[in-house]
Amino acid sequence: MAIFNNQQSPAKKDTLPFGEPSPPPVREAAPAVADFSVPTPQPQPAAPRPAPQPETKESVIAADLTIEGKIEGTGHVRIAGKFKGDVNVQGDLTIENGAKLNGGVRAKRVVVAGELEGNIESASNVELQPSSVLVGDLKAGSLTIASGARVRGHVECGWGEKDGAKANGKASAAKSEEPSLVQ
Repeated sequence: MAIFNNQQSPAKKDTLPFGEPSPPPVREAAPAVADFSVPTPQPQPAAPRPAPQPETKESVIAADLTIEGKIEGTGHVRIAGKFKGDVNVQGDLTIENGAKLNGGVRAKRVVVAGELEGNIESASNVELQPSSVLVGDLKAGSLTIASGARVRGHVECGWGEKDGAKANGKASAAKSEEPSLVQ
C-alpha cells in the first residue's frame, strides 16, 4: 500500500514551476551606526527605606487552655483561652473575644475583646472593642473605647510620662509608709 503525501519536498519549494531555481532574496545592506555618547543619568528621588525591624514573635494561649502563672518577655502575646497571673511584655497584648485574663498588665499596646479582671498599669495604647469587659484601673497614653465595651474602674489616659512619674512617685511613697508583713 502506498501513502501519498501532497506536501512538496524542500527541493521543489525553492524552484519555479518549470524547474528553474528561484533567485536568492536580495537584502540591502544598511550602514552600521555606532553611538558612543554617554547617557546622562537622571537623578532619582531617594526612596526612604524603612529601618530593619527585628522579627517579633507572637505567643498564643489557645482557646481550650487554662494557664496560671506569669508572662514576661519582649514579644507579642495573644490570649484566646484563660490566664490567671500578671502579663509584662514589651510588645502587644491581645485578649480575644471569649478569653479571660485575671491579673495585672504591662504592655506596649493592649487590645481587649474578651474579659480582663485586673489593672492595666502601663500601656502606650489601649483599645477596648465592643465585646470587651474591663474590671480594674487603667493607665495609658491613649485609649479607644468602642460602643458596647464595659469598664469598671479608675481611668487615667493622655498624661505624659513626666506626669505619670510624679503620680507613681506619690503612690510609691504612700506604699512605703505601710507596715511590712514580713516576719
